[in-house]
This record gives sequence, C-alpha cells and structure tokens, in this order.
Amino acid sequence: MPKVTVYSTQNCPYCRMVKAFLERQGVDYFAVDVGTDKEQAKKMIELSGQYGVPVVTVDDEVIVGYDAQRLNELFGEEKGGVVFDVLIIGAGPAGLTAGVYCARKLLKTLIVSENIGGQASESWAIENYMGYRMITGDDLMRKFEEQVRSLDLSLEIDKVLILDRSGNEFIVNTATGGAYRARAVILAQGKQPRKLGVEGEERYLGRGLSICSTCDGPLFRDKVVAIVGGGNSALQTAIEMSGIAREVHLVVRSTIKADEVYVKAFEKKTNIITHKNTVVSGLRGNSMLAGITLKERTSGKETDLPVDGLFAEIGWIPNTAFLEGVVDMNPDKEVVIDINCHTSVPGIFAAGDITNIRTKQIITAAGEGAKAALSAYEYLIK
Repeated sequence: MPKVTVYSTQNCPYCRMVKAFLERQGVDYFAVDVGTDKEQAKKMIELSGQYGVPVVTVDDEVIVGYDAQRLNELFGEEKGGVVFDVLIIGAGPAGLTAGVYCARKLLKTLIVSENIGGQASESWAIENYMGYRMITGDDLMRKFEEQVRSLDLSLEIDKVLILDRSGNEFIVNTATGGAYRARAVILAQGKQPRKLGVEGEERYLGRGLSICSTCDGPLFRDKVVAIVGGGNSALQTAIEMSGIAREVHLVVRSTIKADEVYVKAFEKKTNIITHKNTVVSGLRGNSMLAGITLKERTSGKETDLPVDGLFAEIGWIPNTAFLEGVVDMNPDKEVVIDINCHTSVPGIFAAGDITNIRTKQIITAAGEGAKAALSAYEYLIK
C-alpha cells in the first residue's frame, strides 16, 4: 500500500470527505491537522503551494483539494450494471433528506454528489434550524450523513457531467467515468460560490484566495485577511475570522444587508475595518496572494491593501450547467418546479437551492427534499 497523508483542518467538510473516502476503500492514512500545527502547515504549503485544505500526498504525488476523479483512479472500484429506482444528484440538506424518504419507501436509491453537506457545511454557525439553538453547518450535515448511512442506500462521491434519457430510464455519466441508470431522478445539487470576476482569480485560488472560510480560515491565524460581501455569510465569516486573524477588512459593494443578529455581533468587533461602496478591482502577488486593490465606486479612487488572505462571500449560483436543454430553467438558471417538486420532464424532480422556490434556507431545502422523494415514489408506483 502507498504511504498516504491527509493535511486538513478540524472544520473542513472536504477534508472529512477525503478521509471518509479513504476509510470506505480500506486505505490507511496519516492525518495532520494544519489548523493547530504551524510547522506542519508550513510543510503542507511548501509541498503543495496551497493555502487551502485538504491536501493529500500519495507517496510522492500531491493531490490538491477533494479531487474525486484522481482518488477514484487510485483507490476506487468499478461499479455498474444496476438500475436504481431513484438517483439523487447532490448530498446537501435536500439530497440527503430525499435519500432518507426514498429509503423509507424501500426504493433502491443512489446518491451521487461532489461533496456531502453542500454549502450548508460551510456555515460557521446555524441558529435557525429547529432542535438546535446553535450548531455549526459541518456538525449538522454530519448528523444528516450519519442518518443516511444507517439506511439501505448507496452514496457515491463524484461529479455528474451528463444527464440523459434512454427509453424509460435515465442515464447519468460522471467525471470519474461512472455510468448509472435509474427510473427516476431527483436534482438537489445546490449552488456554487459566485466568482469575483477579477483578473488573476484562478491563479490565486488556494494560494491566498479562498471560497471556504471554515476550511482554510485556521491557516490565517495572526495574519491580515479581507472578506468580500455584505450579506449574512460575509458578516458571519468576518466575525469568526476576527477571532483568528490579526486584522480583518470587510469589502462591501454597497451597504451591509445582513440580519440584525449578525450586524450587532459584527459591530462589537474592534479588529474589523469596513470598506463600503467598494469593490476589489485587482489582485497581486507572486506565487501567493500578497495584496488586493480596492476601488471606491463613487470616486473611482483605487487603494492598494496588503493582505495574506481573501475570502469571497458574494453569493451563490445554481449548479445546473449540465441541465441545459434537459429541463426548463428560469433566467437565473434555476430549475423550474411546481408545488410538488415536478420539473418539466416526467420522472425528473428537483429540490432545494437549485430550484425557483424563493426561500433558500436549510430547513426549506430539507422539506423540499422530502416532497421530491414522495413525488418520485408516487411517479414510480404508477
């Protein structure tokens, strides 16, 4: 067996998924928490050139992020030949809840998802989910996952590239070369972070620019960071990072538009500097991000700001690129559904944040996942 090391942080959902994958495949690995061990963090950065986790080394090979395709190539197993009753794409609150309801209806069910927990896992604190006064997104999604894994269904970590139809069956092709067939499909793949749209963005991703503050935040202890955004997630990230970083800059395009509970906590912090009516117009650095350019929207004045890290919290866009021409979508690329989660195609259902429902909340997504599963069951028994 090769020597496998996983560099991770405590609250990183993608790190947990790497470990879960390796454990399912019976692969022994050595775990390193770079959020608490500065020397190991330095070693990880030297090996990978990354300020982001997870990083996996397999002998001399360095794998950055949760690279499902490469991990499957190294350790995965060939699967195929089975026709499922329901195939669920996505394992966030909607997809996992749909899985529970499908399993309870004794439907042969497969969940295929790039990750477990979706964007909910990246929440520092959730205070409006019934049954918990406060719980981290990672902890809540871990409880969802534990319940799903206790049931008779299959869960594959992979990225769906194609959804097609062949007769009375649907065919799903994935990034790792997998091909799965099912009699019904539930779309629940959620959203992905919106990009800044600044030149050099891809170059610095993982090299100072992060889209997962819960994953990478601990790597910026006692450093200077900037957060872009003015909504709930941006303020929540600023509040949490103020206890980790030495100095936090909040860059807000117009004004702060967050719930009062976050605004009050934000205003108590003394090491957060707010830049309103301002955007990030440039990134600079060599191998790592070293600074950003701030541009005032009214005057056009630009200012250089040295930072060690930059967190983008400017919203999310639906993961629906592979659905073009498959189901009806609205101008925002959200899947159009009726009140019972039916899409424009019989046998395809949808739930959660990828749909055109107005409320984008964890509790709403879970409820919609249950509805989609029950609608899929009704479709199948007919």
